[in-house]
Amino acid sequence: MKLDVNVLRYLSKDDFRVLTAVEMGMRNHEIVPCELIDRIARLKHGGTYKVLKNLLKHKLVHHDASKYDGFRLTYLGYDFLAIKTLVNRGVFNGVGRQLGVGKESDIFEVIKEDGTVLAMKLHRLGRVSFRAVKAKRDYLRHRRSYNWLYLSRLAALKEFAFMKALEEHGFPVPQAVDCNRHCVIMSLVPGYPLVQVKELQNPDVVFETILGAVIRLAEYGLIHCDFNEFNIMIDDDEKVTIIDFPQMVSVSHPNAQMYFDRDVECIYKFFAKRYNMSFEENENDSDGLEVEIEEVGRPQFSEINKNSGFLDKELAASGFTKNDQQELEKLIEGELEEHSDFDDEGTGDEDDEVDINDTNVKQLESLHLEKEDENRQDVDENDDNSQVVDEHDDNHQVGDKDDPEDEGEEAEFEDDDAELDKSLSKQRRKAIQAAHRGKRNFASRNTYKDKGGKSSQNSKVQKQLSGW
Repeated sequence: MKLDVNVLRYLSKDDFRVLTAVEMGMRNHEIVPCELIDRIARLKHGGTYKVLKNLLKHKLVHHDASKYDGFRLTYLGYDFLAIKTLVNRGVFNGVGRQLGVGKESDIFEVIKEDGTVLAMKLHRLGRVSFRAVKAKRDYLRHRRSYNWLYLSRLAALKEFAFMKALEEHGFPVPQAVDCNRHCVIMSLVPGYPLVQVKELQNPDVVFETILGAVIRLAEYGLIHCDFNEFNIMIDDDEKVTIIDFPQMVSVSHPNAQMYFDRDVECIYKFFAKRYNMSFEENENDSDGLEVEIEEVGRPQFSEINKNSGFLDKELAASGFTKNDQQELEKLIEGELEEHSDFDDEGTGDEDDEVDINDTNVKQLESLHLEKEDENRQDVDENDDNSQVVDEHDDNHQVGDKDDPEDEGEEAEFEDDDAELDKSLSKQRRKAIQAAHRGKRNFASRNTYKDKGGKSSQNSKVQKQLSGW
């Protein structure tokens, strides 16, 4: 479905009001009923249905009457809502040509008031070419049901957050400008995808720059997961810029090593095939470039120092859980304790003395508690001697059971219990009888209207039978 921005000129406030109503209804409806859209939009004189016909003509909504009469938003309608919001914010004023089409997004040019050109990325998850989002990415997490529009919104928010954080830490990424729904506005990168570049003046420098970016990302706790020639931009001065971040994961992800090795392998394969760079071991080779690459060697995930930063923790990247955060805090505390032990001499013995003193204090406290418990038990037994104890409690023994006086007291208690049971049963019977007497037969309104008719005769027969 192509984005035709000219339709925006002919949409009124009521049209956007109804579009927003459909969007709000899709929070808990796959197909929003017409009655619900009308109640949310609150247009006068039943104008909602007329507006829905206009939106359906421009393919901004989709009509479905299989189970009930309802509508749902299309990607084009979702695009118009996002564009309208960003235009009202003053982010841009016009939409230009389409720059590219991906498996999960479309990129367009947009222009500001001062003539600055930006890039607008519209996420479109759910295309036939890429529908395994639920299995490959954890956008849903614990949710069972999902909507492609909602998943696109989550992907856009995630990419905007990653881009903003990487830009602040000095990574070669586009500048993140704004985000709304499934739309991300960023600076336009002046260059071409690396897959379109046939020759490079300094392929070794570009290779080292790209490989260094992968390693630096891992040091900050992130893995790109789709680091290939399609997501690397290069300009005329051979300056490298990285794009496309929704699929990034944490270094603590279960498959982090596999993703890292795959990114590195993609770079090696592309440069070996496109620019004829050799990475095989050859010590006698006179080419200094190959020797330098061999000395550096292929980066290994286990050898990377991952303590430069914790962007995966700040951005809640995929694979970074609360358990990982707790373990990270424990490791940091352990390192601080180790540093303090090395700085101060003899602190280990003092700590041992403190631990021994603590254990002694705990043992003394336990002894005091045991003595107090014994005293409390003695007091409780004395108190129980002065109180009446239930005959079914075998743990408490008051006096000897062979004493005849105690047997006489128990017999008296049994007689009293029997009398109480009899009196309670009598009171229950009386209460039940009083409740039955107090019941009234409530007749319907029709019996009062039909005096002398069939209903009144039937009631008289019923009364005679009840009296009989």
